[in-house]
Amino acid sequence: MDWQRFAEQIGAMAHDLLEQPSVDATLGRITGSATELVAGCDAAGILVLSGQESLSVAPSEPLVVELDQLQRKLDQGPCFDAARHSTGERVFRIADFTDAESRWPDFVPEALKLGVGSMMGFLLFTEDEDFGALNFYSRRPGAFTDDSERAGVLLASHAAVALSAARTHAQMEQAVATRHQVGQAMGILMASHRIPENEAFNALRRYSQDNNVKLRDVALLVCEQGALPKR
Repeated sequence: MDWQRFAEQIGAMAHDLLEQPSVDATLGRITGSATELVAGCDAAGILVLSGQESLSVAPSEPLVVELDQLQRKLDQGPCFDAARHSTGERVFRIADFTDAESRWPDFVPEALKLGVGSMMGFLLFTEDEDFGALNFYSRRPGAFTDDSERAGVLLASHAAVALSAARTHAQMEQAVATRHQVGQAMGILMASHRIPENEAFNALRRYSQDNNVKLRDVALLVCEQGALPKR
């Protein structure tokens, strides 16, 4: 493998990830990069687990969704193990789906029927949190080499940092939008009830607490209706 060329490609990808306009776009670029940069990779996707729920995001083709659904149905598979980080391992690899596999005895034969020959899964994580697993699939047995795995580790590392940054940026944008909306709602209440700023904010907060409604949703209702909703 030409590692110098790979370093140039992954450097360009890392810059490109930070230029993406949204979390969804970042995820799509990650899985697109997987098929471009990892030798043997025919398809890629990200599996995110939250509690008992699982979500397939940015699949490069429908096969990825089918495989995630299969693992969800069987409650086993390398993607699930990588996303759960249940064994302490950060990389999972099935070299050949035609060989017996004791770790996932139900999943492997069913995935083989779908046309999968080999796969790898990488935990997406930073020091602060785990995001899920980045998974690579090939229709050929033995498609992924040690170089493929090293390339996958590097890609997953960059992807996790970019995804963390994208999520942080999205949260900041949401916070700014919420603050702006709350300010508008306060202005409406101050004008309609002739009350000072602190009383307007307290009115929004009391309604939020008493009705178990998020403050930004209360503010949106005030902006839409011109007043606090009747309880």
